[in-house]
Amino acid sequence: MGFSVDFAGVLSGPPLHWLVTGFFTTIVVTIAASVLASLLALLLLGLRISDNRPARTIAAGIIELFRNTPFLVQMMFWYFAAFGLLPSGIRDWINADHSWATLPGNIPLVSPEFIASTWGLGMFSAVFIAEEIRAGLLALPKGQSEAALSQGFGHWASLRHVLLPQALTNSFQAVVGQYLNLMKLSSLATAIGLAEITYQVRQIESYNSHAIEAFAVGTGLYLLLGLAMGRLMLAFAPKRRDGRRGAEAGHAA
Repeated sequence: MGFSVDFAGVLSGPPLHWLVTGFFTTIVVTIAASVLASLLALLLLGLRISDNRPARTIAAGIIELFRNTPFLVQMMFWYFAAFGLLPSGIRDWINADHSWATLPGNIPLVSPEFIASTWGLGMFSAVFIAEEIRAGLLALPKGQSEAALSQGFGHWASLRHVLLPQALTNSFQAVVGQYLNLMKLSSLATAIGLAEITYQVRQIESYNSHAIEAFAVGTGLYLLLGLAMGRLMLAFAPKRRDGRRGAEAGHAA
């Protein structure tokens, strides 16, 4: 019996609808988690380099905790343990039907799966982003910080207006890599029932046994999304003093 593939069983009918829904769910959770990761990374970075020793210790502890434990375990914790610790009123509200927070394709923005996935991905990625940017800060001459302080900038103001732009230029490629990893790690959210690409691919496999075709299309969707994200973030790459963008200078080096 010869080997053959039949993509018609994947790219038509309910399987096609599932793949489209999974693709947009992956995009939405990636965007939400990326925004959250950016905010948390800036907070952790500020605490990590502050003059307050307890703040530095707390930030370092959080970073080591999330960096050295498996992401899947963290995701399970947020969904099965942390969610159960919330007050019953909040849990009931999250579990209720929220038509106003449902995107086309029946993608709910207020659900235990989406919230746990967004928070888990955001928190896990934030510690790596913060450390990548901190490495970029450490590469700056110490005189940059002293000059900012001498001009009257406070700790947070000097970080925002003087140090952070230069640090982002130094660490741009590594930071982009963390956002791409965030998108790929969203595939593990299938473990808690988030209907993203991997979840839908497995559903197609159970529906009509087109495993090879389904996983091939799923892989293609992840590749497409990764390439699109990379090109989009490259467009916002900060420019170095020599006029080249951070990513271009990195490749030239």
